[in-house]
Amino acid sequence: MKSAFHVYLDLGFEHILDPSAYDHILFVVALCAIYQLIQWRRVAILVTAFTLGHSVTLALAAFNVVTLPANWIEFLVPVTIFLTALYNVIYFRQESSQKVQANYILALIFGLIHGMAFSNFFRSSLFPGQENELITQLLAFNIGVELGQLIIVAAILFTSFLAFNVLKIRQRDWNLFISGMAAGPALIMAIERIGGL
Repeated sequence: MKSAFHVYLDLGFEHILDPSAYDHILFVVALCAIYQLIQWRRVAILVTAFTLGHSVTLALAAFNVVTLPANWIEFLVPVTIFLTALYNVIYFRQESSQKVQANYILALIFGLIHGMAFSNFFRSSLFPGQENELITQLLAFNIGVELGQLIIVAAILFTSFLAFNVLKIRQRDWNLFISGMAAGPALIMAIERIGGL
């Protein structure tokens, strides 16, 4: 029988990679769209900023310190995807330190929103009578989410490597394609969820 730690590790891992919850996958895709494999250090810092953001609100929500209506969170998640994709297109190739810093700040802020969305799933998955293990469950779930997230990042960077080096696609075209692929569904989701506010 699996321990509570392993159960929640699997839950976090499966949740971030669940095709039916593809909004989180789309966000990570949009987040990495403007980077190449050789820029993996920047991507690592960017993903760390996002992780820090969603870890904070996931913990606060799990302990009922912060609560927001689920319908607002469900609306804001696709908005973060759309804004990230739009940012990619508008600020592509502006390699100033201010732009890089802005990327990290946006990833952190948007991570706070995604953490609230993760918390809704996490709280619905809690086993009754195991409140004393909440910290262990929370840690395991968060690690699972992070591991799944790293797989998505690795897949995106590897795909971009093939696009640039094998298919000889220009980075600008790749950015427009990936950002557009993320922005389209995100806009549709956001419009659909406005009615629930």
